[in-house]
Amino acid sequence: MLPGPIQRLGTAALLGALLLVAGCAGPPVQEMSDARQAISVARDAGAAEHAAGELSAAVEHLESAERYLNQRRYENARRDALQAKEEALNALHRSESSDEETP
Repeated sequence: MLPGPIQRLGTAALLGALLLVAGCAGPPVQEMSDARQAISVARDAGAAEHAAGELSAAVEHLESAERYLNQRRYENARRDALQAKEEALNALHRSESSDEETP
């Protein structure tokens, strides 16, 4: 018995969904790059002096993301890379605010 059009459509939809999920589960290359760049900019802005805690947290999250990436645990790596970027931006803003307050 040949599969009917509804069964073929269901199979095609399932394959499409699997491809979509597989595409989302790839390495978080952009997120890792964004986190590294944010940390670099924060350091250049003096965050090591004015926002050491935030900068340290950003670096720790990036290192964690790199460990997850090496283990192919991409969702965890993505989560920590995004957290690293957010903390680096917080460090940058705090550093910039500190510079504005300095006469």
